[in-house]
Amino acid sequence: MGGAAKASKTISQINERIRKGKAVVLNASEMVEAVKSMGKAKAAREVDVVTTGTFSPMCSSGMLFNIGQEPPLIKVQKMRLNNVPCHAGLAAVDAYLGVTELRKDDPLNKIHPGRFKYGGGHVIEDLVRGRAVSLWCESYGTDCYPKLKLEKEITLADLPYAQLFNPRNCYQSYNVAVNMTSRTIYTYMGPLKPNLKNANFATAGELSPLFNDPFFRTIGLGTKIFLGGGEGYVLGSGTQHNPRPKRSERGLPLHPAGTLMVRGDLKQMQARWLRGVSFLGYGSSLAVGVGIPIPVLDEDMAFFTGVCDADITMPVVDYGHDYPNGVKRVLAQPSYAELMSGEIRVNGESVATTPLTSRVMSLEIADALKERIQSGAFLLTEPQERIASV
Repeated sequence: MGGAAKASKTISQINERIRKGKAVVLNASEMVEAVKSMGKAKAAREVDVVTTGTFSPMCSSGMLFNIGQEPPLIKVQKMRLNNVPCHAGLAAVDAYLGVTELRKDDPLNKIHPGRFKYGGGHVIEDLVRGRAVSLWCESYGTDCYPKLKLEKEITLADLPYAQLFNPRNCYQSYNVAVNMTSRTIYTYMGPLKPNLKNANFATAGELSPLFNDPFFRTIGLGTKIFLGGGEGYVLGSGTQHNPRPKRSERGLPLHPAGTLMVRGDLKQMQARWLRGVSFLGYGSSLAVGVGIPIPVLDEDMAFFTGVCDADITMPVVDYGHDYPNGVKRVLAQPSYAELMSGEIRVNGESVATTPLTSRVMSLEIADALKERIQSGAFLLTEPQERIASV
């Protein structure tokens, strides 16, 4: 399935149909039914684009920005936004704010389990909502950059440049987190109760972008996407990208696999699709809305985009003992459909499940992207470089 198939359509031909208002566009759940009812051959002829979507915490996200200069000039050595540290080791007034960075007066090493954390993800949401945030800068001073301190209130409109730059988003499958210790633990997958009392998981299932193109045939450098409510682009594979995962007979990865690096203009985005989140007793992150159009080039792509929740399986991992110690042990491999039922079986026990990804908002993203394509406002792009998948 991973090899290139003879194309029955090209992206250029699909774009021409979009311009003329003749393109047939389905969201990924609709495509499941289409492939079931008409088969992959007819679906490949009838359907032009499948839209996908996911809305989930994506910790490897952040804002790359420039604060601009005012006389006298400054070369920033240290910077904070709403007291959240930014990395200023880029250029005079360039900086990067990671979504998991915590407010300076709210340090991660003194967590109380009953507290939530304010961090970089919340700063980004505040800016996108049009709220003012406090900027604090410090410099050692040079002949060309004499200013030593800068403090003021700023909004997103005040920043000459602000890009959402995410090194690792849209994981292609991920762990189902459980806890086999005798105490509650606090993780980036949320609180996990002792003795297998709950299981937390994250993905949008059949709506998830990389399950619909498991071999990255249409997604690569330059792919235009829905990002945070605006338009963005894929820059290539994300950090921790695993190009050679174990796969099911259908070609789907059996454990965490592909990832994407993406970016987009933050000033185009909407707070509905960028939400600062806190994990009890752990820290902060950002829930990001991503939608990717999948062109149905041939029968293979129709088959891939016909993936359903029952086809997708995810590994159950113990975050109490195994994960912290780097032990790669899979306790069970339930389907996404089973996970969404609210209960799975692990070691002979019934375990309640909770999704960290919003299925409702993931579908909303897929439908929003579908509407943009149908209206002619969103055309597809050719990937300029393939992402490794085999």
